[in-house]
This record gives sequence, structure tokens and C-alpha cells, in this order.
Amino acid sequence: MAVLDWLLDSDPSVRWQALQDLAGAPADVVAAERARVVAEGWGARLLALRGEDGQWSGGAYFPAQGGDSDVGPSDGADATDSPEDSGGPEGAGEGVQPWTATTYSLLQLRDFGVDPDSEQMRRAVALVRDNCRWEEGGQPFFTGEVEPCINGMAVGLGAYFGQDVNGVVARLGNEQLDDGGWNCWAEYGAVVSSAATTINVLEGLLAHEQSTGGSAESLEARRRGEQYLLERRLFRRKSTGEVIDPAWLEFSFPTRWHYDVLRALEYFRSAGGPPDPRLAEAIELLRSKRQTDGTWLLENTHPGQVHFELEDGDGRPSRWNTLRALRVLRWHQDGASP
Repeated sequence: MAVLDWLLDSDPSVRWQALQDLAGAPADVVAAERARVVAEGWGARLLALRGEDGQWSGGAYFPAQGGDSDVGPSDGADATDSPEDSGGPEGAGEGVQPWTATTYSLLQLRDFGVDPDSEQMRRAVALVRDNCRWEEGGQPFFTGEVEPCINGMAVGLGAYFGQDVNGVVARLGNEQLDDGGWNCWAEYGAVVSSAATTINVLEGLLAHEQSTGGSAESLEARRRGEQYLLERRLFRRKSTGEVIDPAWLEFSFPTRWHYDVLRALEYFRSAGGPPDPRLAEAIELLRSKRQTDGTWLLENTHPGQVHFELEDGDGRPSRWNTLRALRVLRWHQDGASP
């Protein structure tokens, strides 16, 4: 398979996931390739960019200098949206957010699939735990801050890297809105949810559940959050069936705090189980974007300062989107088979 060969001819972070999820390689082969992520390629390069205190760019969510605290995942529903049709605008504030601080660097390492039990990562995460504080209120990194979008990231990272985030999980459960989702603008009066906040929280709750087993409350919160997305077929208004935001139909990587259909499909794949029938239209959208050479393109890079580029830019074949799309389709095909 030419596409699989193309994926395997890549950085260890892509290669080990393709070996595991697409090639069906033996576990020892996958583990050996995964171990290379911290030692070479993008993973090693990103780890080398830490400061002596373990932080990237000297900050938790924004670089210590040059960050714009008015730009971020605050993605509240527009006041003109009906209560059942929250979705955007995704992203409030002016300017372009940089992506080089600790949160997004750790998210990138998680996307690379770095082994959290490796000596290098245990040291790195211990430094973050001990030294990194949120800009919003000076709280330790793994105790979270006030915005549920950011706290969803903190939970996902804590679960992946073996940190106690039970307190943040409990807070997220208490902040779930009546429609089943979450919104970073809730503290300012928003009462309808945002897809971007919701997907970040769902990913965090799922990672926590897979790591610790979760609680009855967190499992119920995650199920309700899933229904929020499924009732909208991942991208349509519940009331009218209109596409909520055309940008959600374009696939990015890294996704940062943003929402799109491929990211949501990846979440449901990660959650496992048979695919919900309400994913059918999103799956057809995914299939329609496959190029004649079997690849998927990078379509919607979110602007902002980065440590280094991973791909050739929008409109070009993307190993990351191709890997993610193929494993979603494999899950959907296997789960939908009689």
C-alpha cells in the first residue's frame, strides 16, 4: 500500500502510530518505534526547547513575553444563536495566539504519542508540575484554572502523564451546561455550549476515564457531552440543520483548541464501541476528502507562532490527517460490520 509506505517513511511519531493502527505490526516492533520519539525527530527536538525550569517559552498557556492574553480558547456562543444551536464564533479576541508555551508543547508531545513512562518525560512532567503556574490565577498546572476549555486540556495532559487531576474533573462536571456541553464564556453568562470547549473537555474526560476508570459522575458527564455533538451530527444546527461553521469542515493539525469534524470523529474512535448512526454524514464528509492518491490534505492551519513546522502547508498532502482519517475509517468499517 503506497499510502502506508508514505506514512512509514516519516518521523517516529507518525511511524509508530501507523505501525500500530494501520499495519498491525507486532507489539514489540511498535514499542521499539515509539521509544524513538523522545530520542530523535520531532519529539526530541521539542523536548530540547524546554527552559531550565521545564517550561516552554516560560509560560503555561502563553509565552512569558509576547503572548496576547486576550486571545485564546474563549469560544462562547453568539448571543444571536438559539439556545440549542451554540457553536461559535469559535475564538474571541483580536490578534493571533502563539502556540509555543507549555500547554501546547505538552499537547504536541501527547499527539506524537511520546511514552509518558520514559525517564525523559517523567523528568519533564515533574518540572512542569513543580514550576508551571497558570497566567489566570497562579495555580499549579495540574490543578487547572477557570476556563473549562483549558481545564479539559489540563485533565487530558494530567491523565496521559500520570498526574492527579481529579479536582479538575470534578469542577468540569459541575460546569456542564443544560444542553450537555461546555462553554468557556459560562462565567460571563453564556448558557449554551460551544463545540470547541466541549471537544476539549470530552477528550480530557475520556483520557481520565481510560487512565483511572473515572467516576459515575464523570462518565455521565462525558455521555451527555457526546450527545451534545451527536444531536448536531457533529456540525449541524439542531434546530435548522444548517452547517454551524464552514471552518469545521476543514481539517487541521495540530488542532490547538479549535474544533473540526475530523477531531470529533477521532474522539469517538478513541472512545471505542460501535459507531453511532448519527456519525454517518460526518463519515461521508471524511471519505469525500480523500484524494485520488489516497491521502488527505492539510486544510486549515491555525495561525500563530510555532516551534517548528510539521508539514508542508495547507493544500498539501498531510501525513497526520491521512493517519487520523484512515484509522477513523477503519474503526467505522469494523464497528459497523455485522
